[in-house]
Amino acid sequence: MLDKFRKFFKKDMLEEIDDKYVFVPESKINEKLKRNIVELERLGEEWSKVLQRKYGNTFESQGKQNLRIWVCRDIDGDEEEDLSSERCLEKEYRSQIAIDYDGPKFDDDIYADTIELWYYFSGYSEGSGTLYDLSKNNLEKDIVEALKTMLK
Repeated sequence: MLDKFRKFFKKDMLEEIDDKYVFVPESKINEKLKRNIVELERLGEEWSKVLQRKYGNTFESQGKQNLRIWVCRDIDGDEEEDLSSERCLEKEYRSQIAIDYDGPKFDDDIYADTIELWYYFSGYSEGSGTLYDLSKNNLEKDIVEALKTMLK
């Protein structure tokens, strides 16, 4: 599975933004990219379920009730219940791993933490995207690190 992502990132030579993300010019936004985004979000959903079960009791023991981890999707900030990864090539579409719980948080953000997976920015004349680089990063590990930071 990860080989598929490694080949995609290497073959298309997307520009690296930082250690976690690559820049995707509008010219590279296509059906092949869409398949990779859909798969990345599917993996995010799987890890979210597993880690929510694994860390739920630990959070509760620290007074942080109802741990929730999920793939959150929006278009231009509007979360729609029926929004799916099938619409990931619409401009201003964003997907992220959202982590939240009931209880005090570090700041007043909507969620306790997020890890961006994909964002398609429309821009003035030409759009671009940023994509979590699964070929160089471990999504499970990044979610676990975020959870452990919240438990400190």
